[in-house]
Amino acid sequence: MLVKDWLAELTVEELTRGYTFDTTSERYTCIACGEGFQQGVMYKEGEQYVDAKRAVMLHVRKEHQSPFDFLIQLNKKYTGVSDAQKEMMIAFYAGMDDKEISAKFGHSPSTIRNYRFKLREKEKQAKVFLAMMELLQDKGDEPFMSIHKGATMIDDRYSTTETEEEKILSSYLDEGGKVKQFPSKEKRKIVILKYVLAHHFERNKQYTEKEVNTIIQSVYDDFATMRRYFIEYGFLDRSKDGSAYWVKQ
Repeated sequence: MLVKDWLAELTVEELTRGYTFDTTSERYTCIACGEGFQQGVMYKEGEQYVDAKRAVMLHVRKEHQSPFDFLIQLNKKYTGVSDAQKEMMIAFYAGMDDKEISAKFGHSPSTIRNYRFKLREKEKQAKVFLAMMELLQDKGDEPFMSIHKGATMIDDRYSTTETEEEKILSSYLDEGGKVKQFPSKEKRKIVILKYVLAHHFERNKQYTEKEVNTIIQSVYDDFATMRRYFIEYGFLDRSKDGSAYWVKQ
């Protein structure tokens, strides 16, 4: 499963309920798959119609069981939860008591109690860590470049500070905002792609391949190469037959 790295930007409340609400676009979005529901639109659910908020709640439940089921399957890199802890958390979430868990996994009651204790301690530590990190933000720690929501994987390619981002843009863009040369290094590619997307593409809009080519060609001649990287890095998505493109959200 590809992790939507923009999860790191969400609040605990958004992660818990399984969807976000963008006040600008007035759109509800499922955090598990990115499906959106526009406020003001009624959606058919069985024999009745429901509003967007109710529709996204039903979608999360029907397609992903619950936010917990989605989050618990994320890689340890993102959750910090070991396989053994994950196994216990799934059992706890299912409402199994210590006796049932003991019978299923062969653990002693004291071992299960220890898991419960360690998970509660981990929760307390996480709260303190978040508080400390929030306080660090006020101590001149230069922020990193924001990561686009469609990013397919978070790694060193995104460890670019905002100052570095500005330097890259000044090096590869001319005074008119056109790309003089497409970078060979991946970190720089991402900065350029992010810039072009933000200044030339609209969210919640579908484009034909010809329209995408025309937009890209207005800033860079080799539209085919840039279009390929837009897809590869998760900035744009497209239909299976390639007839429609849109900004990933």
